[in-house]
Amino acid sequence: MKTDFQGIIFDLDGTLVDSERVWHMAETRVIESRGYKYTLEDRALVLGLRIDEAMVAVRDHYGMKDDIPTLVDELNYAMVDLVAEHVVAQPGAHALIDYVVRRDIPHAIASASPYIVIDAIVEHMGWLPHFPVRCSADDEARGKPAPDVYLTAARKLGVTPNRCLAIEDTPAGAQAAVSAGMTCYVVPDHVYSKPHMFDGITPHVFSGLPEILRALQEWL
Repeated sequence: MKTDFQGIIFDLDGTLVDSERVWHMAETRVIESRGYKYTLEDRALVLGLRIDEAMVAVRDHYGMKDDIPTLVDELNYAMVDLVAEHVVAQPGAHALIDYVVRRDIPHAIASASPYIVIDAIVEHMGWLPHFPVRCSADDEARGKPAPDVYLTAARKLGVTPNRCLAIEDTPAGAQAAVSAGMTCYVVPDHVYSKPHMFDGITPHVFSGLPEILRALQEWL
């Protein structure tokens, strides 16, 4: 495995924090308020996508008449409303971030979420000092699985993409990182994504962030 990483770029939702279930709660609030039933199978349509692209998929799936900006705003504010009570760190996230910070490894967040949600989560977790570089796919022409947000994060870190390690939890996110030319380690959510879903994208599938930390401690 590659050991000469000069930068580490983290996905946020589902990777550093257990928030996919919270997004599910927010999506359910928005969708079911309109009289539709939102299932785990339906959620597969939006997993890892940028919010506006996710809402296009939702609107088309249910045949909604709502405009996309309205759906996006409702979902974002529903999510922010749930952060403090429901979002928690993934097991091993604090230790992994502390290790990266102590080793002074350039690092960033590259998320499909909008800044209003990224900042709410990072502040809630006490990570604002650790992540001065936070990148949102909202700034890009394309969201994940396109590589745009990862390329922006690498540029802001001053590290060439092929020297970056990306850490992800969804196939769309992993595809974005690999398309950017990065090595991608994944920890599948096991509710919303499964290990086999990364076949043909990346061979680096881990059981959890503590396993990734052990690998970095050995190799970096």
